[in-house]
Amino acid sequence: MSKAKSTYKTQLRALQIELVKAQAWAIESGQKMAVVFEGRDTAGKDGTIRRVVEHQLIRALRVVALPKPSDRDRSQWYFQRYVAHLPAAGEWVLFNRSWYNRGGVEPVMGFCTPQEHQLFLADTPAFEQMLVESDIKLVKLWLDISKHEQAERLDERRKDPLKLLKTSPLDAEAQKRWDDYSNARNEMLTRTHTATAPWMVVRNDKKKLGRIEVLKHLLQVIGAPKTSKKIGATDPDILFPFSLEAITDGRLES
Repeated sequence: MSKAKSTYKTQLRALQIELVKAQAWAIESGQKMAVVFEGRDTAGKDGTIRRVVEHQLIRALRVVALPKPSDRDRSQWYFQRYVAHLPAAGEWVLFNRSWYNRGGVEPVMGFCTPQEHQLFLADTPAFEQMLVESDIKLVKLWLDISKHEQAERLDERRKDPLKLLKTSPLDAEAQKRWDDYSNARNEMLTRTHTATAPWMVVRNDKKKLGRIEVLKHLLQVIGAPKTSKKIGATDPDILFPFSLEAITDGRLES
């Protein structure tokens, strides 16, 4: 085993142990947490979520990855089908993609109207304000990767039979519509980043480094006693709060 791999495994195990302790405290204290994982195709959402939940108590934690909306879903208030999955006391919910589908893939691919897109961007800060006021700790993570890295991961996905279920007809559009996705991301982050519900950006070309920083950040947000001082600070070169400057200074891939 290489030194880098050994270091990663050691760091990951230590952070996962702290997450187990933090979940025990959250169950006892009744903490509610919702974590939104967003990002481009192949940005590493699935792998990061797996490392978060690997040793957790599943009855107090759910991963929500909703399918394509039905005709009935489309007739409802847009946020309605997500509200049903929000956490109760002592629960953590991880959204593998979320209501932010309407901030990215839907407008880019024409799955919603421009008016629906703009209404979503206008309504989301108020919706998330209500979640936070109901004592839900809301964490929003945007996993960002370069165009070159995405191309390599898409190629690997196509060739690996174990990743067959991760392939999608939309994969081919990820590279073709790169600029459209960049523009949608920039507008989404700008319009929905608030003091109450901020976006954290994860530079995830190196997935293992990104996973470590996400676990650190979650532990800091959870704030379980006797935990936060042990885990150390997150690396601002990998994980940082969104700002308008990040769009132009190279921290967000264009």
